Amino acid sequence: MKLKIPPPYWLLLTTGLMWLISRYTPQAEILHNLRWLALLPLVTAIGLIAAAASAFRQASTTVHPQHPEHTRIVVDNGIFRFSRNPMYLGMVLILAAWALWLAAPFAWLGVPLFVLVITRWQIMPEEEILLNKFGEPYRLYCQKVRRWF
Repeated sequence: MKLKIPPPYWLLLTTGLMWLISRYTPQAEILHNLRWLALLPLVTAIGLIAAAASAFRQASTTVHPQHPEHTRIVVDNGIFRFSRNPMYLGMVLILAAWALWLAAPFAWLGVPLFVLVITRWQIMPEEEILLNKFGEPYRLYCQKVRRWF
């Protein structure tokens, strides 16, 4: 499964799972009045993803997560000074926004599930490929910048 399923598909699958969970588990009525709070992580997520995509474009390197071997350069500026995976962090924030909107406490289980899946089957294989391709500069970058945030 490594690098086989694109991360946006994992995101959509997780949102569907969270929706199903919300339909078959108790709702938190108090959370229904706070659904507007979902805008905060959603706007932050959009900003993170846009900043990461912009940094990749400026570096003239690929944003395609299924082919990290096509990466031309280690992008370590902009948002990448704070997180090695701001796009995936943005996806986690989208799921947090979705969980808030659903107002179902058990729907939050989708967030750590996504983190585990994307780390195991996307991030770790990507990192292995990038380490083999860029060597010491990438290793130093990994030591300096956290995987998530």
